[in-house]
Formats: sequence, C-alpha cells, structure tokens
Amino acid sequence: MVTVKQPTDGGARRAVFAPVDNRARVDAVVRRLGDAIELGLLADGEQLPGESELAGQLGVSTVTLREALMALRQQGLVTTRRGRGGGSFVSLPDVPGEERLKARLQGWSTEELRDLGDHWAALSGAAARLAAQRTEPDDLVQLRRTAVELAEAEDAAARSRMYGRVHVELAAAAQSARLTREQVALQTEVGALLCLVFGDDEYREEAADRHRSVISAVQDGAHASAGTLAERCVLESTARLIAVRLTL
Repeated sequence: MVTVKQPTDGGARRAVFAPVDNRARVDAVVRRLGDAIELGLLADGEQLPGESELAGQLGVSTVTLREALMALRQQGLVTTRRGRGGGSFVSLPDVPGEERLKARLQGWSTEELRDLGDHWAALSGAAARLAAQRTEPDDLVQLRRTAVELAEAEDAAARSRMYGRVHVELAAAAQSARLTREQVALQTEVGALLCLVFGDDEYREEAADRHRSVISAVQDGAHASAGTLAERCVLESTARLIAVRLTL
C-alpha cells in the first residue's frame, strides 16, 4: 500500500494560496503598459481601448485598471480627454538628455553590463532559434518592417527604440509569451542607454545589416545560425556600451 504524504499546513503554504494583493495587480498593469509605451510598442497618441475592454483583456477589474491609468498619468505616459472623442491616449516620454543617460550608465559597473549582455544574448539567441523552427515567412512581415525602420532611423533615440523592438518582435515570432515579456522588460531597463552608441551612422548601418542576417536565417529555418547571429548582435552592442562606460 502506498502512503500518500499529506501537505503541511504551515504559514508558507497558506501564503501561497492567500488572495492576490490588489495593489500588486495595479503595479503589474502599470509595468505592462508603461514598458510597452516606453519601448514604442504603443504609438504616441494612440488611443487605448475603453476601460471595460482593456480591463477584460488584462484580466483585471475596472477599479484596478483605473488605478493603473491614474499612475500612468502621473508618470506622464498616458493622457485622458473627457467628452466626445475622449478616452485614454498614449503619451510617449522624451528620451533623457545625453548627460542624464551618461549619469545613468555610471550606475552600472562593467561587470553588471557584461552580465546584462549575457542575459540579453541568451534571450535573443533562444528567441531566434525558436522563431526559425516555428514561423512561416508571413509571420516575419512586422519584424522585417521594424528592421527597415532601424536602418532608416535618423536619430539615436529612434534607432535605439527600433533596435529594442526588433528583439521584442523576434521573441514574438518565436511564439513565446514569456520570452516576449522578458524582452520588453529588458529593453525598458537598458534601451535608452543604447542612445549613447547609436549616434554613429556607421554603427546604425552595421546593426541593421546584422539584424537582416538574423531575419534571413530565421526565414530559412537555419535555427543554429539564427541564434548565433542574434547573440552576436547583442554582444556587440553590449561591448560598445561597456566601452562608453569606461570613458566616464
């Protein structure tokens, strides 16, 4: 006879199954929408869905959503208009000035930046490999469009934003919601800092060429090459960011 061990009834177990704190859900919505706005996944001036619809999509109550929108308004990421034609609209934040970005970069040690690059390369490499195995050519239309926008972007802020979006859309092409969320969170953490390396037109062209190679490998189903190329894209960018950090 097999004896089934009964679960313990300690405080840790009770905490696991306790009701979810509503404040935590508000913070989660703020992070989700805020990250998407800062990364440019939601366009400046874009109208968000109505409260009931958006709350349903996010799986939260309308009360929770309203608190989250209030927090986003306080951060300057959302504006609300009343009356006819009103609603909540995206307000894309200004990119911090170069000196502020350098001051932010100084908060990172070279070891932390290298560790960040390793994590980022692992995410993008895995996404590229999976995308090469799972996607059809039609699934890559948006990814190719973003890569073109990267190649044509005129200023460092637009280039860094497009660079980040390429990696987010690569994760989306991998059909992995978890990888996509991880990429969004990572881009909002480091994306603005890439402005410090994208003032160089030559590097913009180099980065655009590297990403075109990744996309071609994904389309060809060459998963090993796609992963390696994606990793190289990230590691090269991280190396340039470390080089800037060493000058400060």
